[in-house]
Amino acid sequence: MSMLTVDLDLVKKYNVAGPRYTSYPPATRFTEALKWADLAGLVLENNRTERDLSLYFHIPFCETLCWYCGCTTVITLNHAQGEAYVRYLDREMAQMSTLLSPRRKAVQLHWGGGSPTFLAPDEIRRLGESIRRHFVFSEDIEAGVEVDPRRLTRDHLVALREIGFNRASIGVQDFDPTVMKAVHREQPRALVEQVLGWVRELGFSSVNFDLIYGLPYQTVESFNRTLDAVVEMGPDRLAVFSYAHVPWVKPAQRILEQKALPGAEVKLQLLKTVIERLTADNRYVYIGMDHFARPTDELAVAQSRKQLQRNFQGYSTRGGADIYAFGMSSISQIPEAYWQNEKDLPKYYAALDAGRVPLARGYRVTEEDKIRRETIMRVMCDLSLNYAAMSQRLGIDFAAHFERELESLAGFEADGLVRRTAEGIEVTGTGRLFIRNIAMSFDNTLAPEGERKHSRTI
Repeated sequence: MSMLTVDLDLVKKYNVAGPRYTSYPPATRFTEALKWADLAGLVLENNRTERDLSLYFHIPFCETLCWYCGCTTVITLNHAQGEAYVRYLDREMAQMSTLLSPRRKAVQLHWGGGSPTFLAPDEIRRLGESIRRHFVFSEDIEAGVEVDPRRLTRDHLVALREIGFNRASIGVQDFDPTVMKAVHREQPRALVEQVLGWVRELGFSSVNFDLIYGLPYQTVESFNRTLDAVVEMGPDRLAVFSYAHVPWVKPAQRILEQKALPGAEVKLQLLKTVIERLTADNRYVYIGMDHFARPTDELAVAQSRKQLQRNFQGYSTRGGADIYAFGMSSISQIPEAYWQNEKDLPKYYAALDAGRVPLARGYRVTEEDKIRRETIMRVMCDLSLNYAAMSQRLGIDFAAHFERELESLAGFEADGLVRRTAEGIEVTGTGRLFIRNIAMSFDNTLAPEGERKHSRTI
């Protein structure tokens, strides 16, 4: 794919609140009214199959709070909390594994947070042993972990490799010292380079960098310098997120209001810079939304073959896997339902102490939800829809079922974001940036724009 160019007038037009579609319906539709008694039968039915498993573990702890952070975290200097948490994760796995078929294999493993590397190396090894005791790994498992360079030793990475991790995601955000000091995350480039060296030396097969644009004191010039460094270091994948300022959800973000947050125009220029720099000279393929991958990376290859998937961890190459998630706030997914654990650590512990599933809320998926979920996921992943193929896949007359929605794409077509034919639709190169907006055309759960509890689409 050649370099993409960004039309800022289109960005302004389509920059509205909308879901990220890591699930459909989105997590904003989950309800506390759903109880485990409503889900237990569905889980047992799901385990009459031998579908693959994707395992997620949420490690919430961080020593300090990054003021931009929107994650579910527990801030503490008490590392004894990690040891206790590993014990509770083992109890939760033991509780759930009685319902899971031993014939099912884990093809994906992901640790997120917080910071999984808050755990000491021996705690990482202990948790890895616990996971392998409860689950069977496939030989080609994709195992990814998020690492914080600031409090990482080589032994952390050795421990992660010993228990099977083969992918690492490094939280970079920015290399500019003024920006990083302003958001309470001082992390020099040399430190990231050291960690990257360890990761490659130890044989991790893929490295991702997380970046954020829209942070205090960022300018196009300063972020270009960060991108210079990123290109030199050459990660396999990049996730470049827009900073979402939601102080009514994350009060610590109010601290950033006292600093020089980029205005809307600068933020849009930053986005333009990111996409144009990273896609220049075929360095990276713009997968969509905030994801970039080397042209030879599995993500890019899977997308070209229309085998890409999307779930709560973002884009994925492993389709047809059910997510069983562990730890506070984690979200599980089977075809018929979603459920989320307690987001408060004491409540999570209390449920397990009482022998209960630590369920906080969830959602039962309807047949119409399944039709729309598959349609939205194919738009997000394949960047196209073939009406005949979708009709066969879903058992409906696709063009008739979505007649109104397909007609609503006329505006996107006029702006050069999609191409429509009698056989289907195709998202253009420019349209990749607006993929959430296009997917929203097929969402029948959307609240009016002023009432949506979502980040902006761009």
